[in-house]
Amino acid sequence: MDDAKARIELHHGRLSSWLCDAAYPLWSTRGVDPAGGFHERLGHDGKALAEPRRSRVNPRQAYCFAVAPSLGWRGESTRLVNHGLDYWYARYQRPDGLFRTLIAADGSVLDDRALLYDQAFGLLALNVAAVGEARAQREKQAHELLGLVLKTMKRTAAGFESGVPASLPLQSNPHMHLFEAALAGCEVCSESSLWKTLADEIAELALSKFIDAGTGALREFFDAEWNPAAGLEGRIVEPGHQFEWAWLLLRWSGERTGAAPGRARTAALKLIDIGERHGVRNGLAINSLLDDFSPHDAGARLWPQTERLKAGALAARLTGEARYFTMAASAADGLMRYLDCPIPGLWRDRIDAQGMVVEEPAPASSFYHLVAAIAEISALARL
Repeated sequence: MDDAKARIELHHGRLSSWLCDAAYPLWSTRGVDPAGGFHERLGHDGKALAEPRRSRVNPRQAYCFAVAPSLGWRGESTRLVNHGLDYWYARYQRPDGLFRTLIAADGSVLDDRALLYDQAFGLLALNVAAVGEARAQREKQAHELLGLVLKTMKRTAAGFESGVPASLPLQSNPHMHLFEAALAGCEVCSESSLWKTLADEIAELALSKFIDAGTGALREFFDAEWNPAAGLEGRIVEPGHQFEWAWLLLRWSGERTGAAPGRARTAALKLIDIGERHGVRNGLAINSLLDDFSPHDAGARLWPQTERLKAGALAARLTGEARYFTMAASAADGLMRYLDCPIPGLWRDRIDAQGMVVEEPAPASSFYHLVAAIAEISALARL
C-alpha cells in the first residue's frame, strides 16, 4: 500500500502540473473560438479544426473552467465559462427552450434534436458555475432548463426519454449525467430539494433497473419497460460506465442515510469489482464487454481510464482499503500513456486492441473527464 500511495503522490504532482501549466493554458487559448464557444477538436499541431460542433462540448468546457480555480489554475476562468455558456444559449437553444445537438462551424443547424445527454451537461455546467456574482443567473437558468426536461422528457413511469422526439432504445448513459448534474445541484444550489428528489429517483432507477440483479453489472440499452433491449444492444456492458456509475453512487450514498444508500454502496463496489476483474487488459480499461463478460470492443479510449481513476480514488478515500489505492495508482499509470503528445496539454483519445495509439485530433469533450479525474486524485493525495 505504501508503494501505491507513493505512486499516487507522484502522479498527482505530474497531473496537476500538466493540467495547470499545459492543458488549461492551451485550451483557454487555442481551444477557444474568438467568434464564440469552443472548438470541437485540436490537431496534434495545436491547430483547431473547422468542423461540426456537438452541443455537449460547450457546457463540458464551461464546467472545466468553472472548477479550474479549485484545481490551482489562475487564468480567466469566469470569462471562459461565460464565453461558452453564452454561445451555447445563442446558437444551440431551440424556440422551445431545449438545446439542439449539432451545428456547423459557421453556426448553422445540422441536427435539431434535443437529447437528454446534452441537456444534462448544460445542467451540470450551470450548477457548477452558480457561484459568486453569477449565482442567481445560473441557478435560474438551471431551474428553467430542468423544468423543461421534466416537462418534455420525463416518462410517465420511471426515468426519462433519451430525447425529443422520443425513441428506443432507452439508455442509462444520459441518466448518469443527469444524476451527476443533480448531485452538483445538491451541493451548490440555494434550493436543493428539487435536485435531491431527482438524484434519489435516478439512484433508485439505477439500482432497480440499470444494474442486473444476477451479475451486478450495469447495462446500457433498454426497452420501453426498462428490460434489457433485444439483441446485441441489450448485452453491452461498458467497463468505463461501471466505474463512472460507481463513482456517482458512492457520492450519493455518502450524503444519505438508511437502507438505500447502504445498498448503493454495495452495488457501487460490485461495479468496481466487475470493471477491474473483467474490463482491464494490459493495464487499460477496455471499451466494452458483453453480459457474459467476454470482450466486445478491446480497444481502450481515454475516458474509461479517467473513470477508473475516479472510482478507485473515491473508493480508497471512503474505505481505506489497500486494493483501491492500488487500483487508483494503476489507473493513473494507464492514463499517463494518453498524455504523451508532441504539444503538452493535448491527449490521445484511443489506443487500439493491439496496444497501438490511434493518430487523430484531440477531442475537447475529453477535457471534462480529465479534469474530474485529476480532482479525485488530488483529493486522495491530500489524505
